[in-house]
Amino acid sequence: MTISRARNERLRLALQQTGLTYDQLAADVRHIAAEAGETLRTNRSAVAHWVAGRPPSPETAAYIAEALSRRLARHLTPADLGWQVPGHGNGSDARLGLGIGPDPVDIVRRIGEADINRRKILTGAAYSVAAAALPLGLVQAAEAQERATGAKGRMVGEGDIDAVRSMLKAFTAIDERQGGLHGRSAVVQYLRSDVADLTRARFPKESVRGDALTAAAAFAFLAGWKAYDAGEHGLAQRYYLQSLGLTREADNPLHEAWVLRIMAHNGMDIARPEHTLDLADAALSLATGRAEPGMLSMFVVCRARALAVAGRGAESVAEVRRAQDLAIRGEDDVLPYWLTLSGSPRAAVASHAAKVFRALKDHPNAAKQYASAGRSYGAAAQGGLSRITALSLASLGKEQAAQGHLEQACGTWDQALTHFTGVYSDRAVKQVGSIRRQLTVFGRRGVGAASLLDERARSWQLAHA
Repeated sequence: MTISRARNERLRLALQQTGLTYDQLAADVRHIAAEAGETLRTNRSAVAHWVAGRPPSPETAAYIAEALSRRLARHLTPADLGWQVPGHGNGSDARLGLGIGPDPVDIVRRIGEADINRRKILTGAAYSVAAAALPLGLVQAAEAQERATGAKGRMVGEGDIDAVRSMLKAFTAIDERQGGLHGRSAVVQYLRSDVADLTRARFPKESVRGDALTAAAAFAFLAGWKAYDAGEHGLAQRYYLQSLGLTREADNPLHEAWVLRIMAHNGMDIARPEHTLDLADAALSLATGRAEPGMLSMFVVCRARALAVAGRGAESVAEVRRAQDLAIRGEDDVLPYWLTLSGSPRAAVASHAAKVFRALKDHPNAAKQYASAGRSYGAAAQGGLSRITALSLASLGKEQAAQGHLEQACGTWDQALTHFTGVYSDRAVKQVGSIRRQLTVFGRRGVGAASLLDERARSWQLAHA
């Protein structure tokens, strides 16, 4: 018996508005799924079935909605396309965290629960280009103050907040040493229980409440960072948006700028630069006049990178020079605890300056900056920044290879693999895979070190699968 389905007119109309062919939409969906870490074989036949009325899986529906959102420059959800996802509140769970509402603490709890339980509707969610623009000009909802006024529970003070800061420092140190996949559930569970409860307590004065909210924002930031390091960019984006909501409620402009900065870098890292220059500009505007030179340098170099991605090379290089000068001037600055957890501003400026020059295809300067970043990170905390040191060295080897220095690149990659030992990170996995692909080419060219190094890289992959 043939079951007839009603044609999906909402999807057909949206597709018509984009001007895409079925093949082109299928390609977009495959690309967005890949961003979320999933491999799909979507083709024009699948698109035809969707238009004819056959619903896709809940995860694929989210990828289709994001693909059409990007093409139409407006936010669409699966429900907008006629798909009601059973068990997911008509798509509300799929949209969870893609906004900054009046109660970011509640949203963090719910995102954290989905994260711990590995609910694919969020852990496999695509990065939303539309949501990336939400922080720009958004005003924090007034309900936050009303919630604070009615807060119940124990009275907490700076000692309680210091305990959360100490846990943040410990979790971040482990993250930098062993990668975002290590201790991830512990971070999320602590965030959604102890940290969330802290924000619901009573405080002796408003400034203490602001400190508690900032600590919660920093923890949400770390949860987002760990999701990013696991390659779950849609989930990371949701954590970052709630971190922004918490820090705005705390009335902490510098930490707000810090979150905007990471959102700009995140978009550039996954080749979604649509709003990154605006985010970088907003971050720098907030930091200017408030931040010491060392801290300010990190916002300036973020803007430099966004300019490079936007094709404004001369302006970008000028901003790199300004960031480098600020970093040198600010070497003795006393910086906020949430900024000093992942290395010095000078190291960060070198790392992002390298990405600027890489975007501009200036391989000698990119190599110089990656080498500087690798030295700075490698010396920090007695080698405690293993992941970023290894990532810097892996990128340095690529820049050396791009200049034809193949033996030198192999030596650098050998150092990178040493630092990658014990690091569990999606970025590490991708870098080692990229190194192996290049070593295959080197072996054909007769580079003697390539074969042994490839075997070492293969062993690393087996140990870190």
